[in-house]
Amino acid sequence: MKLAMRAAFRTSLILIVAITAVGQELHLNDLVAEALANNPEIQAAQKGYEAARQRPSQVNSLPDPMFSPGWTSNGNPLPGAQLGVSPTSSIGFMVTQEVPYPGKRKLRGQISVKDAEAEFQTYQATELRVLSRLKQAFYKLSYDYSALAVLERNRTLLDRLLKITEIRYSVGRAAQQDVFKTQTQVSVLESRVIQLRRDKAAREAELNALLNRRPRQPIGKPPELQAKQSVRSLDELFALASRQAPMLTRDRRMIERSELAVNLAHKDYFPDFAVSGGYFNQGSMSPMYQGRLDITIPVYYRRKQSAALTERTQMLTQARRSYEATNQNLHFQIQDEFLAAQASWELLQLYSSTTVPQAGLALESSMSSYESGTVDFLSVLTNYMSVLEFEINYYEELQNYYLSLIRIEEMIGAPVVP
Repeated sequence: MKLAMRAAFRTSLILIVAITAVGQELHLNDLVAEALANNPEIQAAQKGYEAARQRPSQVNSLPDPMFSPGWTSNGNPLPGAQLGVSPTSSIGFMVTQEVPYPGKRKLRGQISVKDAEAEFQTYQATELRVLSRLKQAFYKLSYDYSALAVLERNRTLLDRLLKITEIRYSVGRAAQQDVFKTQTQVSVLESRVIQLRRDKAAREAELNALLNRRPRQPIGKPPELQAKQSVRSLDELFALASRQAPMLTRDRRMIERSELAVNLAHKDYFPDFAVSGGYFNQGSMSPMYQGRLDITIPVYYRRKQSAALTERTQMLTQARRSYEATNQNLHFQIQDEFLAAQASWELLQLYSSTTVPQAGLALESSMSSYESGTVDFLSVLTNYMSVLEFEINYYEELQNYYLSLIRIEEMIGAPVVP
């Protein structure tokens, strides 16, 4: 009994939380903060950057020294045989330290620093990409709510038109096909509602995934979108992209890294060293000390160092060409999205100031005239469909306007949405 009561209590609590979440207004800033804290893709990119930061100190350090204990014996192979009797018997050790040619360690450390800086830009790009997906899902969800409200409002108008048509048909003042056409429009409206509800559920699922929430967790209702014009000019967007676009900055770091790699390839023509020192105990005889300097000789430089220099020179050219390609493609995409946003804004002004109000007045006038018999059914139905399409188109363009601005934000790494 108690278990059943607890289960019922938990179920009620879940329902209360779900109803509360559904009733709450969804705020974009809250979603962004939650995504930054919980999104696994962002966290993975951050850990990749933190791992890359640990490499410079590793490659900039000297190689670990080598400790080599050993013995030399006479008469038998056991340690200490003839120790103190034979001058060649001894027990001791050697310590060896490899020393790269001066400047090589510093260059390797600088290359790793550039790798870490490039990894940071990859992390920044990942963060911007995830937040862009989040914001786009948010604005699409807002569009779904607005479009559903438009359909609900126009469904009321359609029900009114259907009632008028049925009354006129019952007294012989309207054709039966007018009733059928109105009923068909009701079915068309219902099909659009089903599609929008499906899209709304998909956007909610996408938001839950981006926020790393459990599937089907209730999502609040976003506020209705308001048309606010961005004040960024195209030249300003280009300047921002050149300064701080993550992918451009990453390509610049890769150019700098390749330049350092070319310098390191030149250094590889010079020899590395190994310094060794040893102590050997000879029993009753005086101890023996040993010192040695090993020098690598790059005698195969034509097959190794020259090929490595050519490889890194080609990689430097590749990095520069990649930067040019990224820069050109980025500027094209920014301009394309800017023009799309500009066109959507102009259409928004047209819809809000002229098209939608005029179509609404035309519909109200035609419905009143249809009731009195001075206007035919086709005119009323045409006006109704115009109102529905214009209102839906308004919210579509509002959605497209913000989506274009968000995609620009992702590319340049700076706020654009007002």
